[in-house]
Amino acid sequence: MIGKLYLIPTTLGETEPLEVMPLSVKKVVEEIDYYIVENEKSARRFIKKITPKKQQPSLHIMLLDKYAEELETSKYLDICQQGINVGLLSEAGVPAVADPGATIVKLAHQKNIKVVPLVGPSSILMAMMSSGMNGQNFAFNGYLPIDKGDRKRALKDLEKLSQDKNQSQIFIETPYRNEKMFADLKAALSPTTNLCIAADITLPSEYIKTMTVKDWKHQQPDLHKKPAIFIIQK
Repeated sequence: MIGKLYLIPTTLGETEPLEVMPLSVKKVVEEIDYYIVENEKSARRFIKKITPKKQQPSLHIMLLDKYAEELETSKYLDICQQGINVGLLSEAGVPAVADPGATIVKLAHQKNIKVVPLVGPSSILMAMMSSGMNGQNFAFNGYLPIDKGDRKRALKDLEKLSQDKNQSQIFIETPYRNEKMFADLKAALSPTTNLCIAADITLPSEYIKTMTVKDWKHQQPDLHKKPAIFIIQK
């Protein structure tokens, strides 16, 4: 029997795991000793938090970061041929969505290994759920350009696309650049465009608000170094 690849969600911050994900995640983590992760330290911390009795020395950690060689990662799932299950852990939220884990999932399909996604918090979907915008038609655009001029053009393009297709446009920013993004949003977008900002989702400091750009010009939320999702709809 071939082992499976389990896509294991993690918390979006310092939240108790079982407050935001089902018991099934805990059960799977208890059973798996082989993990593909972005950061070994945070992965071990999460595993210890959700299954305190699990012996850390028994864990086999395979790194999936910018230093991992393609030839090396292509062998990460070979252990499945021995009937051993492997867990893919995201750094935050669900694996393979705005996350490098997609390469491992693709590899699993190529090797005919069963992929099992587990339920857990996705900041993108949770922001969309709570935005009040079109949840029937939306697009995730990842990071926008860093250059101010390029970013302004990208925002205008997304605004037009939103209007033409009646489609909510979702994007993210590196937390320490959130405030610059907020300023650019207010400067570039039409006053009547709706903007949702969702920060620190699932944490005690969670902040989710949707208003027109015109109304946002009178607000200054604290977004500094906070993981945030931005959604616009014209």
